[in-house]
Amino acid sequence: MTSTVQIPDFQQAMASFPGGITAVTTRSTDGPIGIIATAVCSLSAEPPSILVCVHKSASVHDAILDAGRFAVNLLSTGHRELVARFQQERGAARFEADLWTQLETGAPILADAAVALDCTLLDTHDGYSHTIIVGAVAATRVGKTPDAGCLLWHDRTYARSTPLTA
Repeated sequence: MTSTVQIPDFQQAMASFPGGITAVTTRSTDGPIGIIATAVCSLSAEPPSILVCVHKSASVHDAILDAGRFAVNLLSTGHRELVARFQQERGAARFEADLWTQLETGAPILADAAVALDCTLLDTHDGYSHTIIVGAVAATRVGKTPDAGCLLWHDRTYARSTPLTA
């Protein structure tokens, strides 16, 4: 497949798409592992399923495939320090034990995530530099945080979701 679109032009265009910031996590033989991602979306309500696009060189990529389970933790605006930790640390050092729990599959769930989806691996598809990972949602949890705004990535900076008023 050949495209005449220049990569910087495409990247600039995609920066205009706001995306919810998530921590995609699993548990490997070495402990918890995860990445920060925005390429996450619902796939189907029947059965409840989602897809996550993970770069093939990401540390969590093979761990998800090996474990057969993963979690998607939607972050709130209060989680900017967690994003920084994931950017600065590697492996299990990204996980402060008292902040994490688990639901059904054993994948790490952020205790105060705005939303947590606990998933089993259903399928994978090639997405060029990424793998499109399809997960069956085994359990959900909607958080009750005082800061209800979800943390977004938009125009290469943090943003906040806010409801529109009539």
